[in-house]
Amino acid sequence: MQKLISEIKKLNIKTLDKKEDIYPYAFDTAPLKDKITPPLCVCFPKSIEDVQKLVNFARENGLNIVPRGAATCHTSGCKPNEKSIVLHMSLMDKIIDINKEDLTIKVQPYVTIKKIQEETAKLGLFFPPDPSNLAVSTAGGAVALSSGGPRTFKYGTTKDYVINLKVVLATGEILETGSNVAKNVTGYNLTQLFVGSEGTLGVVCEITFKLIPAPEKRLVTLCYFDTLKEAAQGVNNVINALIVPSTLDLLDKNTLTTIEKYNPTGLLCDKEAALLIEIDGSDAKIKEDNEKLYAVLQKSNATKIIQSENEEENEKIWKARRSSYAAVTKLKPNVATEDVVVNRSKIVPLIEGIQGICKKYNLTVCIMGHAGDGNIHPNFALDLSDKDEMERFEKAKEELFRLAVNLGGSLSGEHGIGSEKKPYLEFALKPEAIKYMELIKKLFDPDNIMNPNKMF
Repeated sequence: MQKLISEIKKLNIKTLDKKEDIYPYAFDTAPLKDKITPPLCVCFPKSIEDVQKLVNFARENGLNIVPRGAATCHTSGCKPNEKSIVLHMSLMDKIIDINKEDLTIKVQPYVTIKKIQEETAKLGLFFPPDPSNLAVSTAGGAVALSSGGPRTFKYGTTKDYVINLKVVLATGEILETGSNVAKNVTGYNLTQLFVGSEGTLGVVCEITFKLIPAPEKRLVTLCYFDTLKEAAQGVNNVINALIVPSTLDLLDKNTLTTIEKYNPTGLLCDKEAALLIEIDGSDAKIKEDNEKLYAVLQKSNATKIIQSENEEENEKIWKARRSSYAAVTKLKPNVATEDVVVNRSKIVPLIEGIQGICKKYNLTVCIMGHAGDGNIHPNFALDLSDKDEMERFEKAKEELFRLAVNLGGSLSGEHGIGSEKKPYLEFALKPEAIKYMELIKKLFDPDNIMNPNKMF
């Protein structure tokens, strides 16, 4: 192995191989339950050519490639083994081009979503995908997982904005999957094949996103309910009134209380649930929608309705919402953020089922999620040094996934499968579907060097 590391260093690419340097690259934000296995080394490519060199070296020497961005993945999606070369993409962090006329932005994989939103906003443009950790979430990671976020109901997820990718394949070839045009049905849609593939088919080195004109204004509403059922019905009532909010998020009582203790912003902690609703558009459109929204919420038995009056108040409410994960970390040493999705009509049975599972296994959970699209995130506060608690969590997790699938849903809306959810894939997919996915993997990566042991 030392000889291999010496050969890698001759490629003139920044490389870490000391144990204390590579140890932090052995895991992501998923809970640490297994033995930690550091990679062979961590390399920092600056260009597509650097990535090609490393991929070719790995293939020729029986090693594998694990692409890594900010490692905010919750499913051990970038977990390496002792034969892994981790490609840390942090030196490929440039915005290559923003084309206001064509409504596109071309970026390298380590550009953050926040940076994309800030730079496009300067030109009156808008990139809607909005993961909660957007300050560190990278474009490459968003493509790898087809990240969504709160705005999915109105605007869709990352997959709806990717129009072209430049990818280094396991063969070392460079594949351009699409073209930089708004419409393209020329052959198979290779772009969408790579979006959500979690680095298992190739290394994404360049991304072209489409943009849309920015809405003029936004208005944030926080409304409280005495029961989860009323909150869930409120979501349906809003949609049935033909209002299309950019955000329709739900937070349960535990989440409200935990956030308020961590980051006091005046949240009401005596209510069973709250909805965070954002509408955007022109002044006239917001005024029209808000009149209908307020009336619908009142009829839905909202006990308190709070609305922002300016952008500062918008951000105050959003800061509280975005701090939910950090707040849960204060409850116990570990947090496991799960991610399941059901139809809106099944949100109440899902949440009540989660609460019942956690009561059965004596687990602490804070439930939140994007109610507009049925994507619910139970955040489990855990102490994984407690073997009994870890075993109870594993049982609860399996029941959670079975519950979601039995309600007609699926295992993930935006966090992916990685190695954490791999054992449960057959819950949601038929054998024929898994077989063809495995064949696609083998076609693009015959030697299984690209982020192996993920998904399947």
